[in-house]
Amino acid sequence: MKLSSLTRRRLQLFRQNKRGFYGFWIFMALFAATLCSEIIANDKPIIMKYKNEFYFPVFATYPDKLFGGDFETEAVYRDPLTAKAIKDNGWAVWPPIRFSYSTINYDLQAPAPSPPTHVNFLGTDDQGRDVLARLMYGFRISVLFGLILTALSAVIGIFAGAVQGYFGGWTDLLFQRFIEIWSGLPELFLLIILASLVTPNFWWLLVILLMFKWMSLTGVVRAEFLRSRNFDYVKAARALGVSEPRIMVRHVLPNAMVAAMTMIPFMMSGAVTALTTLDFLGFGLPVGSPSLGELLLQGKNNPQAPWLGFTGFISIALLLVLIVFISEAVRDAFDPYKVQKN
Repeated sequence: MKLSSLTRRRLQLFRQNKRGFYGFWIFMALFAATLCSEIIANDKPIIMKYKNEFYFPVFATYPDKLFGGDFETEAVYRDPLTAKAIKDNGWAVWPPIRFSYSTINYDLQAPAPSPPTHVNFLGTDDQGRDVLARLMYGFRISVLFGLILTALSAVIGIFAGAVQGYFGGWTDLLFQRFIEIWSGLPELFLLIILASLVTPNFWWLLVILLMFKWMSLTGVVRAEFLRSRNFDYVKAARALGVSEPRIMVRHVLPNAMVAAMTMIPFMMSGAVTALTTLDFLGFGLPVGSPSLGELLLQGKNNPQAPWLGFTGFISIALLLVLIVFISEAVRDAFDPYKVQKN
């Protein structure tokens, strides 16, 4: 597919921002690795051969009886008897990290939280769970949460701002009053109240935060639509009988998207920070879920285990720095003055 000259100029500007360009590829590499967390960090073999049959425990559930056990429940592959049965009757290929985010290491050489070793590369938390495994799964959840929340917030915010700015008048006035009232509600207090009524989970937190985050883009998009709706080409399209929705999407929205695109990456940074904060305060994901905020809380509660605090701080700082660097590169790529100069 041939790219337009404008798209090529924007890509060139994005590449010229070295921090953002290399930060983008580092971020994508880390995200791609965490998307494969089940294959990299798991307490189940990736593939195994048992009595001339192939099994894939990472992707399927097999009962304990299949490997000589007594139960119909899922086999525990780290159990010595199960491991011996598999070794005597076949072989197994294990992930590089033989712990999942919830796996407890019962063979620690020191009390939990234990320091880093060749078995637990970043040590364990106060429940004996591998920190590196929880970091990988927590990183994935944070990024996916940020991406989904940012995408949904952008869609709703752009639609609301477009309606306000294009139609103006009473529509704009009433919508603005509603936004002023809605944005004044104490978001954290509402989350605390709702957390006492229901058990928060990934989708529940997404809906609650979405109720407030969509307003981030509304003001910018509204201003662009207010400015563009009286341009000559918009009036000409209206005079030719083009429908209002078509004018909004085809003729006005592209101008508003330039301003919106520069803010969207910063919205993702805010979404990741919001989830981390809620997890740290205890109002986020369910207890036991891997999260960066819970890792920070582990560091706070266990000052005698500095590896927990350092791991949490460095991972969150790295994630936010990469997102900010990418945001700066995107802002440069959509800057109309820099595009014109090139």
